[in-house]
Amino acid sequence: MFPRRLFRDRSEAGRELAHRLLRYRAAAPIVLALPRGGVPVAFEVARELGAPLDVCVVRKIGAPFQPELGIGAVAEDGAVYVDRETVDLIGMDEEEVARLAVQKRAEVDERVRRFRRGAPPPDVRGRVVILVDDGIATGGTARAALQTLRMRGAGRIVLAVPVGATDSLDDLALIADEVVCLAPQPSLIAVGIWYDDFRPTTDDDVVELLDRARSDAGTDAMRP
Repeated sequence: MFPRRLFRDRSEAGRELAHRLLRYRAAAPIVLALPRGGVPVAFEVARELGAPLDVCVVRKIGAPFQPELGIGAVAEDGAVYVDRETVDLIGMDEEEVARLAVQKRAEVDERVRRFRRGAPPPDVRGRVVILVDDGIATGGTARAALQTLRMRGAGRIVLAVPVGATDSLDDLALIADEVVCLAPQPSLIAVGIWYDDFRPTTDDDVVELLDRARSDAGTDAMRP
């Protein structure tokens, strides 16, 4: 039996999430999204908080014969998270894991080029950073993102999601300074079942929303 849907779409989820994060508006945070699905959510959060929006690009490492089974993730700046328990369970060796990580790093680099168009990542040193996704299941990609933000020297990291598995959220709370989740779930089969509209977010969607956020920020800066 499927649960009652919590959100109409990612945009609605983002607006609801933003209300829980309003206390950070005065801290001049940076909002970073996990692309692709986290970007429409983060767009609404950034707009409500009057914060700049960017991405923290992460790619899941899938098992060779079951790509949907995440065995880890690769993030910008080379941060790699490997789920050792799953790797041992399916009998993968370190050489195979390393090969897959190299492949995913190439995909990360390509997405960074497309989404930022050659611009450097935002300087998060000493800043409040709100990391947003559309949901947390196993948490591998979020873990890699949190690790890379720590390496960049973020001052305070808030992981914010509309829905997430409680076990994964508890694990991630050991890395983030705060975890904000509107609807923690003790049993999360899939993030998408909590949305009425969970159509895929494309690269073009990500680029469009990032452009809109930059345009809105420029307009606000010109207002007296």
